Amino acid sequence: MLKKLHDMGLRSDHCYAAGFASIALSFGCWLMSKQFEKAEIDRADRWGIFVGEWAPTFIALGNGLQAYEK
Repeated sequence: MLKKLHDMGLRSDHCYAAGFASIALSFGCWLMSKQFEKAEIDRADRWGIFVGEWAPTFIALGNGLQAYEK
């Protein structure tokens, strides 16, 4: 799988950037959901957690690709 991703042009730096962006997006989703929806804090927390779970996946892929690139 890593070879296929690498052949498609995906690099470890892209995955790391996506991981850090998902952390920022998680905070942004939580903040916006908290302010603009009338569904209380529970829904805002679920949105933040949902998006926040993407970060470890992207960082793990980045680690795998970094090992493959060496």
